[in-house]
Amino acid sequence: MKTSRTASALALLAILAVAGCGNDKAPVASGDQKSDKSPLAEYMGEGFVSSSGGSGVKLAVRAGGAQQPSEEELAKQRKVEDATAACMKTAGFDYVAVPPEQNAKSKFSDAFNLPPDKFAQQYGYGISTIDWSKAGDDDTNPNTKIRSALSPAAQKAYDKALNGPNATGNGTVVIQGSGGGPSDSGKQDLGCRGKAIEQVYGKGQDRGADFKKFDSLFKDIQALQKRIDADQRVVDAASAWSDCMADSGHSGFKKVDEPRTQVQTKLDALTGNTPPAKGGPSKTITGPPSFDKVDAAKLSDLRKFEIDLAVADQKCKAKGYDDAYKKVQYDAEKEFVDQHKTELEAYRDEMANR
Repeated sequence: MKTSRTASALALLAILAVAGCGNDKAPVASGDQKSDKSPLAEYMGEGFVSSSGGSGVKLAVRAGGAQQPSEEELAKQRKVEDATAACMKTAGFDYVAVPPEQNAKSKFSDAFNLPPDKFAQQYGYGISTIDWSKAGDDDTNPNTKIRSALSPAAQKAYDKALNGPNATGNGTVVIQGSGGGPSDSGKQDLGCRGKAIEQVYGKGQDRGADFKKFDSLFKDIQALQKRIDADQRVVDAASAWSDCMADSGHSGFKKVDEPRTQVQTKLDALTGNTPPAKGGPSKTITGPPSFDKVDAAKLSDLRKFEIDLAVADQKCKAKGYDDAYKKVQYDAEKEFVDQHKTELEAYRDEMANR
């Protein structure tokens, strides 16, 4: 059932966020982070976005996402770094504990601070135009320099010690998927970093049990999303958007998430990162695919296509869809908050206290 799978994914995102290993490398681009907070985001966090077009929701890494982390949270992050360094030393590798205050800003942060129209003009949706596998590259991090100085064989051993046997060179971890979606069995070996996170924040199973109590809330949020998308004002606005897209030379789109999905599908075909067939066997899932081995000419063509499509999409949404959707969304979320305030406050407090 789609709703329950998505609710489980929301819970998993919350668990990862608490541990400080959220989806900071995931391609969730396009300038909508500039909008003011919706009624529901007041409780779920600034990173929470009720995505139009039935594409679901994004969950904040921490409630009050744009705020500076508390001293208590910084202290936990320092403990994770110190524990990681100690574990790596035992494994025979150098690792420098980097204070969280010294972490360089994301190499893409300037891009995501652009207004939506400017972002679309330069990056489209940020799908094929940004190599997310390079998101973690940071020459100012002493550990990047330590790893780079190793031989290829030693780098593999270093990666295994730091992030477990399923780690790749760019810091992502290979996970064996299963039919229904992501799983959190707690049995993955995530190396010294995983052990350090577990030591400071607790075991994954324990965190999973803590968030299990919010399953009903997550399901209700998914039901809310469906009600918003089915509202006649949103349906009419989507129809007008579709006509506008056709007039711009991009016909055939009926749902507002379809242009982005089409670009992602084309990129998956180029990188060979296609998901397993419905009902088929599970498939190994990696982090963001690298563009290093992608046909350069085809990638260039896709990037031009993406930018052209995203610019038209952004302009058509700005003509009326965005305002119509926001009005319906905010009204529905306000009513939802009034009806679920106790649960939402409990969720916000749970996130804030971790």
